[in-house]
Amino acid sequence: MRCFSSLILFLILISTGTSAFAQSKKISIDDQLIQDSIYKSTKKKVLNFSLKEFDALFFEFFNRKNDPNIVLTKAEFYNYTVQIAAFSNRLEKLYPDQKEVAAENKEKWLSESYEDYLVYKASQKK
Repeated sequence: MRCFSSLILFLILISTGTSAFAQSKKISIDDQLIQDSIYKSTKKKVLNFSLKEFDALFFEFFNRKNDPNIVLTKAEFYNYTVQIAAFSNRLEKLYPDQKEVAAENKEKWLSESYEDYLVYKASQKK
């Protein structure tokens, strides 16, 4: 039951970003290279995450992102977003009927921009 509720929570949180997905942004080539490097180095580990491990990663990112006293480095930011995106591959395999949602979620997380994050952090301090 906990796994199911975690999946539902994940899908709800991700579906709130669907409008952002519709306005998919391009990130810089340098940022894409960072993402590719992180994806290649963490993909195997992330594909073996349990839902509990994923929940811990997701909520750690959410808490750190929203803490006004913490500013993630570019590498830290992309480490979280790429791992969350990579977990969508696991969900796609576990829930084949949710393949389209998983693909959208992956794209949404890979389109997260560090520059947008910095703008968000600056607005927290106002």
